[in-house]
Amino acid sequence: MTASPQPSGRSFPGSGLAKGLAVTLRTMTKKTVTAQYPEVQPDLSPRTRGVIGLFEENCTVCMLCARECPDWCIYIDSHKETVPPAAPGGRERSRNVLDRFAIDFSLCMYCGICIEVCPFDALFWSPEFEYAETDIRDLTHERDKLREWMWTVPAPPALVPAAEEPKEYAAARKSADRTAAQQAAEAAAAAEAAEPAQPDSGQPGSTQPESDRPEDGDAR
Repeated sequence: MTASPQPSGRSFPGSGLAKGLAVTLRTMTKKTVTAQYPEVQPDLSPRTRGVIGLFEENCTVCMLCARECPDWCIYIDSHKETVPPAAPGGRERSRNVLDRFAIDFSLCMYCGICIEVCPFDALFWSPEFEYAETDIRDLTHERDKLREWMWTVPAPPALVPAAEEPKEYAAARKSADRTAAQQAAEAAAAAEAAEPAQPDSGQPGSTQPESDRPEDGDAR
């Protein structure tokens, strides 16, 4: 039976205490930096998980965020409306209209699953964090408050050079161009309808100006 090897380094009594005191002395000699909050706001990272903002126009009430939330802290109510056909002879369609979108932040664990599963980019992370309440029941924020937080969401990072443009940008630009062309056509039609018709002097039945008519007694 072989004996276990002995450690090469020998520790003297009180070495642990000396190491601890050395760390304390090094810390004492460093300059302390105090964050003057709330007078000075902290410089947060753009990807800070502060609160969730709602971009209501993109929400289609698909309920994916509410179903995938592990804490069941998202409450959504909606109703259906009938949309008239876009063209004559078409059929009516029904669409969901959002009535309520609320998040209980007393239950939320800020996992970000609702933002990841949203297929229409209606939920975003905002670095806003000053929403503490004295009553836990006030931590359930409705869609009007979530929409206010949407405007604190930082802008997305710039694209890599020579990268392909996101399809959402192309679709939004195409829709904006189509709307602008339609508005321009309507404005042109309205201006043409409001313009008075000018009489044609060469057509029969047209009248001559008063100054061009011959006076009585003049030679014909």
